[in-house]
Amino acid sequence: MTTTPRTDARSVLTAMYAAETRYLAAGGPGRASFATLAPHFAPDVVLHQADALPYGGVWRGHEGLERFFLAMADTWAEFDIVRQEFLGQGDSGGDGGRRTIGVHSDIRARARATGRALAFPILQFIAVEEGRIREVRPFYWDTAAIAAACR
Repeated sequence: MTTTPRTDARSVLTAMYAAETRYLAAGGPGRASFATLAPHFAPDVVLHQADALPYGGVWRGHEGLERFFLAMADTWAEFDIVRQEFLGQGDSGGDGGRRTIGVHSDIRARARATGRALAFPILQFIAVEEGRIREVRPFYWDTAAIAAACR
């Protein structure tokens, strides 16, 4: 009996977040291998971050995501997801087609440069295609407050 891998968006994201936890536990950016995370992202993945953030801009491909994780590590001494909720199932119906799922996360973080603590929500729209994350668009409630805490 063969097992068909699950390609619904929720399963893909659940697996990626578990891999991210392992990646960070192994030392994270600059210490752990990105190979832990790479299988969960399409080779041409695109991550859009608000320009006002210290890690703002468009990050492309696996190399771009590696650089993004390094930029996040440079920005935050702590970055904890205290609550996460998937909004919708993002089920592909087994056809591997592109599906988008929303993820609401409540974050508690401490800026590396200032030591300031901050709590904020992030709403991400994540597109999954053929069992991999293809595009991520996070939306922050107050980018100005985040940027100010990091200066």
